[in-house]
Amino acid sequence: MMVMMLLLVGFSSLTFSVNFCSLSGRKSSMFQDEGSSSVTSSPLQFFSMMSLSPSLGSPYPWLRELKSEERGLYLIHLLLTCANHVAAGSLENANIALEHISHLASPDGDTMQRISAYFTEALADRILKTWPGLHKALNSTRIVMVSEEILVRKLFFELFPFLKVAFVLTNQAIVEAMEGEKMVHIIDLNAAEPAQWIALLQVLSARPEGPPHLRITGIHQQKEILDQMAHRLTEEAEKLDIPFQFNLVVSKLENLDFDKLRVKTGEALAISSILQLHSLLTLNDEALRRRSPLLSKVSSGNHLQRVLPMNQSTLGDLLEKDMINNGYSPSPDSATSSPASSTASRSMESFLNALWSLSPKVMVVTEQDSNHNGSTLMERLLEALYSYAALFDCLESTVSRTSLERLKVEKMLFGEEIKNIIACEGAERKERHEKLDKWLQRLDLAGFGNVHLSYYGMLQARRLLQSYGCEGYKMREENGCVVICWQDRSLFSVSAWRSRK
Repeated sequence: MMVMMLLLVGFSSLTFSVNFCSLSGRKSSMFQDEGSSSVTSSPLQFFSMMSLSPSLGSPYPWLRELKSEERGLYLIHLLLTCANHVAAGSLENANIALEHISHLASPDGDTMQRISAYFTEALADRILKTWPGLHKALNSTRIVMVSEEILVRKLFFELFPFLKVAFVLTNQAIVEAMEGEKMVHIIDLNAAEPAQWIALLQVLSARPEGPPHLRITGIHQQKEILDQMAHRLTEEAEKLDIPFQFNLVVSKLENLDFDKLRVKTGEALAISSILQLHSLLTLNDEALRRRSPLLSKVSSGNHLQRVLPMNQSTLGDLLEKDMINNGYSPSPDSATSSPASSTASRSMESFLNALWSLSPKVMVVTEQDSNHNGSTLMERLLEALYSYAALFDCLESTVSRTSLERLKVEKMLFGEEIKNIIACEGAERKERHEKLDKWLQRLDLAGFGNVHLSYYGMLQARRLLQSYGCEGYKMREENGCVVICWQDRSLFSVSAWRSRK
């Protein structure tokens, strides 16, 4: 059963209090007296009374026999308990919680087991970072192969429709903005997937007035990826008889030398940013905390010490109630996510100003539509649970659990993103995903004017989603932009802009 539709069935008339304060190892009675009228055969009844203590084996043998819905509920509470202990610096208790999660989580199990495995790994990595020498030693021989990076991005492109929809909308916006132009220059801030530009070349070759002279400047930190991109696109352009140049810029975005973009007078400029700008939101967290001391305080509220109605119908409902009960409102309503995200970092401001100074006729921005840039661990963990539960649900609905491709995407892409969101701070934390309204505000302040995506572009994107054969994928128009969803959970946004003089 999909994790976002996790049904808590069979116990609608019961309530229980999940109290994990006894993680320190105190003994507590697991069972009520035999004569108690409230005794039931369900293990869920005992969650509020069990004491999780250090052990070499499973604390209770029947935990392995829990039904999927029951196990999922228990894993959620264990994860939140562990995160609270990590945030509070209670490493011994966090370690005990991690041990118990390990008996239930699995990277090849059901959806909740899989997502729990990666959140557990992220929490453990955050703990290890408190011993920098140990953390560095354990990761000193880790090598990320360029071929693996190419493979996992290709798998994400193939298994999900999100990038395909973004490419369709981006290309259509560029085609419309470049109508009648004879010299077109496109800057790709993450030149990793040639499929987008191959499709654009084919469209441009069919223009009634003939194709323009096209130059694409591709930016990526891996030269091997750019070389492959250049070869594929040059080959396609020759087939279509389109005048074409590919300019390679090997660089990280934060170190980009704008002179290397070689923007020329007389060119009509377009910029494409696919899942890139959020990485520039690398605020100096320590400086921010010094300006706002309250931000460094860890919330003292325990996210688990409360009564939860057993008639909650979905995991989403459960998480939402859990957050609301603690004074935290989840996305999409949490537009003012955090003090950290309310002010753009210097690198972001200067980068957007530099893009604006290039005077693009159109700039299309695709970003994760999630709120993962909160100032506290618990904020980010709760929001990330929502977002990645939806992404894992997508795979559960469309790909076999035994699929090696699915495992690679979950581990090498989602798992690494989760780890960055949960385990990292400061400049090391790159996955600072924010909601569409934040980008609308930020780009407007940088001097860009919003360009509504066309009806025809949206129609093409909607048809692409429908052709995917899965009803869970949806899209909606929002302020002239497009938000791509799984069920009702927004996951990615696409918006178009132009320099406002």
